[in-house]
Amino acid sequence: MNVWIAIALTAGGCYLLKLLGLLVPAGALERPLVRRLAALLPVALLAALTAQQTFGAGHALVLDARAAGVAAAAVALVLRAPFLVVVGAAVLVTAGVRALGG
Repeated sequence: MNVWIAIALTAGGCYLLKLLGLLVPAGALERPLVRRLAALLPVALLAALTAQQTFGAGHALVLDARAAGVAAAAVALVLRAPFLVVVGAAVLVTAGVRALGG
């Protein structure tokens, strides 16, 4: 029964958050600072999620094959490789390091 209460509360919270977004005046959304923040916030959140998933294991900081894969992806991005090449490089390096026992 507690699971259904949590689901109902989450659904209600999502609905209220959506409603709050609709109630914001249009003039507030047209400000340059708000537009810039709206453009940069998803990138910052994705970078934080990537860092947490790559370097975190519980409450510890780890450096393993995932870090090597992210480093390979970063190198591919610096070299301006296409997105599929970036992902492929990360996958291949991560798999290679894991195969070598890392």
